[in-house]
Amino acid sequence: MKTLDDLPVAAGKKRALLRADLNVPMTPDGHPSDHTRLRRILPTVARLREAGLRIGILSHFGRPKGTPDPKHSLQPLAPALETLIETPVAFLGDCADPQSGENLAALPAGGVGLFENTRFHPGETANTPDFARRLAANGDLYINDAFSASHRDHASITALPRLLPTFIGDAMRAELAALTTHLADPKPPTVAIVGGAKLSTKLSLLRALIRRFDTLILGGGMANQLLAANGVPIGASLCEPERLDEARALADLAQTHSCALILPRDVVVARESFPHAPHRVLALQPPGESIAAGEMILDIGEESRRNMAAYLESASTLVWNGPLGVFETPPFAQGGEETARHVAMLTRIGQLVSVAGGGETAMLLEQAGASRDFSHVSTGGGAFLAWLETGDLIGLKAARAADGANDNKRGQT
Repeated sequence: MKTLDDLPVAAGKKRALLRADLNVPMTPDGHPSDHTRLRRILPTVARLREAGLRIGILSHFGRPKGTPDPKHSLQPLAPALETLIETPVAFLGDCADPQSGENLAALPAGGVGLFENTRFHPGETANTPDFARRLAANGDLYINDAFSASHRDHASITALPRLLPTFIGDAMRAELAALTTHLADPKPPTVAIVGGAKLSTKLSLLRALIRRFDTLILGGGMANQLLAANGVPIGASLCEPERLDEARALADLAQTHSCALILPRDVVVARESFPHAPHRVLALQPPGESIAAGEMILDIGEESRRNMAAYLESASTLVWNGPLGVFETPPFAQGGEETARHVAMLTRIGQLVSVAGGGETAMLLEQAGASRDFSHVSTGGGAFLAWLETGDLIGLKAARAADGANDNKRGQT
């Protein structure tokens, strides 16, 4: 894959289509509440500006179902980008409209513009050739700096590399370097923490981790599923009853591959999940008290945290994806926050390499004040999981496949 080091020396008036992931959480009054993904593209934007390119940023935002929807417009992000980039950011309009390409060309050298949501067109998610050609007509070069979207076979990810000279941006390059350095051949003993809501969304990942890692610690809905499969009453806790056989199969797979499968020893339960709701801690080991029919598991307890800490302190490499409880709602964040701070401390003293990924996981680590001390925090959710599972992404495959053809296109720039 070509990087920004391979950009044409004389860019002239070329237009660069920069695929970013600006799918960020927003406040009720329409401002981004988390600037992490916005900041990640700043090094790439700076280098493209230095090269004199006109930069048109492409991104999806939300799920507008292939039709324009004001609630999913990218226009409100332009002011935040202006502040971060420290230059005006023009709103260019519809990403597939020829007039928007002219608006981009009219920017000064090093100018920055933002196209409207790519998912306002059904051709984006359907990856239609016609929509891809319309996107490509508005640019002369293509840069993929959206690791967190590169697991999707969408037009702006996998079709544009076939139509324009293609490069990967600095954020993508840094992400891949970090993941490869830390996880391509992880130093044992290895531990993975996987939480989140539904087992069904992470089955293939869990199977892959069981085959590669020494210990797998489960939290959230993942743990509920295995507890229920073991015959532990879980009350009204989040669970997929139709997946119990698959949960049992995971436990069998872990035994086959000598992977220690760690479940909570005690849990925090409540009948409702509103802030500071009445709650109690229950031991899950006999003679522990049973969870009542109307109670939900919303966090792990102190004994579970101590048990996890013992595995972490003996480990050399950790991968973490998914929260351990309802971390957005106090007091159900304690298990995740304390574990995050413990991992940060072990990383800080050089005892542990720690890699985390996923939007909720990143939010939890930030909330705990632990992000800066992790070895690497990925911006990817589904992309992070896909990379962990296969070591590759469909967007990267498209960039590599286009590389040879783009050598000829690059001669025309």
